[in-house]
Amino acid sequence: MLLDPGGPVVHPRHPDRTQTTGPDASEGDGTVNPYAPILVLMAIAAGFAVFSVLAGSLAGPRRYNRAKLDAYECGIEPTPHAVGGGRFPVKYYLVAMLFIVFDIESVFLLPFAVGFDSLGLFALFEMVLFIGAVFVAYAYVWKRGGLEWE
Repeated sequence: MLLDPGGPVVHPRHPDRTQTTGPDASEGDGTVNPYAPILVLMAIAAGFAVFSVLAGSLAGPRRYNRAKLDAYECGIEPTPHAVGGGRFPVKYYLVAMLFIVFDIESVFLLPFAVGFDSLGLFALFEMVLFIGAVFVAYAYVWKRGGLEWE
């Protein structure tokens, strides 16, 4: 591209277009950076977060006392050690495992249901194996009593 201050210049990639140079010329070829909307959205989110924290600290009440500054545990006085030595029952882990298994199943089952027509018979066979594995985990939790509440 030849630089002629103030006159039209032929664009090297588009010979049918001309560019003006000098103080009136615009930078680039008019395209927007594809990351610009993401950066704008992140700036708006950060601004909202900062505004929310500042507005809450400025507008909130400032009457503190000992009861408000103490840790709150469901109306019970906080203890330095957990009751029972801090051990959780196995049923807690069984319920957590059941939740994770069925959550993962829903994550994999929904895209399969959406694209079922285009996937074919192989995908159907794979999904049957996957659901079978999920039911094995379900049967294990059921047999261990994870679904029974006392």
